Amino acid sequence: MDLKDLLEIGASVIQNNSDDATTSLDTDQLSSALGSLFGGKENKLDLGTVLGKMKNSGLDDIAASWLGNGKNSSISGEAIKNILGSDKIAGFASALGLSEKSAETAIADALPEMVDKSSPEGSLLENLIDNSGGLDGLIGLARKFF
Repeated sequence: MDLKDLLEIGASVIQNNSDDATTSLDTDQLSSALGSLFGGKENKLDLGTVLGKMKNSGLDDIAASWLGNGKNSSISGEAIKNILGSDKIAGFASALGLSEKSAETAIADALPEMVDKSSPEGSLLENLIDNSGGLDGLIGLARKFF
């Protein structure tokens, strides 16, 4: 699964959530905003940093559910704001013309699915290397969990 596919998955989740403010947003606009939000080096998603911050915030069980097999645990908008920071939430909201609350909810809906699809069958190594900034990004992620 490549970067474009992951961003489109996130956009689709946001378009299909229960927030009327996000359901009519354009897929390309959403994908672009998600790419800016989670962007790392060399146009790769930096999901490793997000997962590391989750671990540091005591949310490692939630992150593990996204990486493993089975149902993905949900995450609150408030937890998303704590992980990503108010400035990133504000930028995402501004890019899409959303309230910060709608932005938090949209990201909280999309992120579990994006991480899950990056690691089918719990296979972090095979699928996140390219989407988390290459081998250096994956090593950084592993250090945060161990």
